Amino acid sequence: MAEFLLELFSEEIPARMQARAAEELTKRLTGHLSEAGLGFGSTRSFVTPRRLVLVIDAVPPRSPDVTEERKGPREGAPEKAMQGFLAATGLTLERCTLRQTPKGNVWYAVIERPGRPAAEILAEAVTETLKGFHWPKSMRWADGSFRWVRPLHHVLAVFGGAALPGAAEVGNGTRFPFTARTRGHRFLAPEPLGVTGFADYARKLHAAFVVLDPVERKRIIRSGAEALAAAEGLTVRDDPGLLDEVAGLVEWPVPLIGRIDEAFMEVPQEVLVTSMRSHQKYFALSRPDGSLAPYFITVANRQTVDGGVAVREGNERVLRARLSDATFFWDTDRQTSLRARAAELEKITFHARLGTMDQKVDRMQALAVALAKAVPGADPDRVASAARLAKADLVTGMVGEFPELQGIMGRYYALADGESAQVAEAIARHYAPLGPNDACPSAADNPAAVAVSLADKLDSLAGFFAIGEKPTGSRDPFALRRAALGIIRLILENGLRLALTKALGAALKLYRDTVRVDRGAVVADLMHFFADRLTVSLREQGVRHDLIDAVFALGDEDDLVRLLARVRALTDFLATEDGANLLVAYRRAANIARIERKKDTVDGFGAVDTSAFAQAEERALADALDGLAATLEPALTAEDFAGAMAQLAALRGPVDAFFDQVTVNADDPDLRRNRLALLETITATMDRIAVFARITE
Repeated sequence: MAEFLLELFSEEIPARMQARAAEELTKRLTGHLSEAGLGFGSTRSFVTPRRLVLVIDAVPPRSPDVTEERKGPREGAPEKAMQGFLAATGLTLERCTLRQTPKGNVWYAVIERPGRPAAEILAEAVTETLKGFHWPKSMRWADGSFRWVRPLHHVLAVFGGAALPGAAEVGNGTRFPFTARTRGHRFLAPEPLGVTGFADYARKLHAAFVVLDPVERKRIIRSGAEALAAAEGLTVRDDPGLLDEVAGLVEWPVPLIGRIDEAFMEVPQEVLVTSMRSHQKYFALSRPDGSLAPYFITVANRQTVDGGVAVREGNERVLRARLSDATFFWDTDRQTSLRARAAELEKITFHARLGTMDQKVDRMQALAVALAKAVPGADPDRVASAARLAKADLVTGMVGEFPELQGIMGRYYALADGESAQVAEAIARHYAPLGPNDACPSAADNPAAVAVSLADKLDSLAGFFAIGEKPTGSRDPFALRRAALGIIRLILENGLRLALTKALGAALKLYRDTVRVDRGAVVADLMHFFADRLTVSLREQGVRHDLIDAVFALGDEDDLVRLLARVRALTDFLATEDGANLLVAYRRAANIARIERKKDTVDGFGAVDTSAFAQAEERALADALDGLAATLEPALTAEDFAGAMAQLAALRGPVDAFFDQVTVNADDPDLRRNRLALLETITATMDRIAVFARITE
């Protein structure tokens, strides 16, 4: 058994592509080995800005010999069939055997495939991996047609302590000879290094100023940054995404601390943090009180003789220029109020078929004011103001430079204009929630934000569904799934009693001058979409999807708070012995009735005739169902779903007795029809709470 080491050495790989590339390298290459029948042990992959590395342990010297037996035609089969069999196996008739079987004599071929040297299989696997590798973006260079993320310099392939013989032939004369030599840090140790295996490779790379493991690079960056910050009495703001990105930019990380000029600290801290993060990849620091400190952490890719002084000063100069631009935008934007800027939204297209952003704001404002009635504490005037100003910061210089600050800058500009704190906060929060980890606006804290956020998302969903721009598969360019999940969270987390069908209809009606559609059909389509999204959302909370489907199947349940209460009550009911047994009885009744309807070619068996009962169990069941008919509806109207389920549980005894003592398919046709009608009454009664036929578990 031997170790195989592969390194694909190139120009800088974008940080965002590195982790996925390491996974694909492992999957593709080991997949080729498995297909070739070559076993192997554990695998490890690593990635730096300039190299993709895979180590495979316990590779045998050759693949095993394989014997395969293949069944062929019967004796006396047509010549064409026999020739096809021989061609497929690569054998002659003399090398096949005739065997006696229960169906007569049959030809069999025994195909022996000798094992192959592991070095030969590995060389093929590397070549095929290179040729089939997928990068989100790739390039050609020089005169070749081979594509890689950046120019590929060499392929290190060491097996059993020596370079694989041969080269990776990737097409049109492009070839990468297998080598046992690599290079260290681009500037600190660029000379070639010969290696004999992974341990030797890792040791020599570290000596050549390359930290191979991205996990180790992140640890060095984090611990170094925290030490530098602690020396100033500060802490590093947690930013896992930035840490991952920076670890993918350096091979020898050296954290350094720099200062932000005090003059820039008057600019909103979100601007400073975004500018440092997006443009410079700097980590922000906080004072003990949580406020932004006038310092930053940058990560160099090398040690310098002056201890990083020149690097730090250079980064401070670059940041000074960046923040000067941000300060200019901040000062200039505040010279024009948001209300004055709102008119400029007519110059921005929301969507070519859905009008301008100004038209979207008109719809949002009308819808938000209407929705305010369903949001406890929402003041219609504040809701109207927040909706009118929600998108105005899109035409500011700051948001033009930093689009990720939309809403946030609107809050600052609204406060500078003298708008109320609630209106300003609603502007900032109306995009939320942006994902499952994003906090949802709270009606208790800012009801205006809830109303405007709902209006924004409902308007987008209604408009895009009206023009047929619905999500398909993994494609969702307008983030409509996220919008629907956001609406679900806004409703459920705030306990809003909102009729979703009416809200969607109102949103669609506001498009009447822009898009002509069958509103009923679009609303129905949207409700199916919401049902799917709700299933996804609640499934993550451990709620069974079939129970959600069973309640949605009622057809008239569009109050999500009430729907969830039904689902929870149904969950609790089915967890009881009575509930589980009643579900079995429901299925039995439904199946019998369905089979007999098909047999009789009828749609149903009509009303139950109480005078036709022949057994006490029939009457007892009918009396129980009549009693439920009188009490179930008041419980459902009062939204006492637990009480309704308790009433339903009372059916278990009469239902069990009926099935134990009564023959449904009696010889008397009238008696049979009446008993089948009684079964249909059982299912119809239970289906008033949820469509039990949709329950699959």
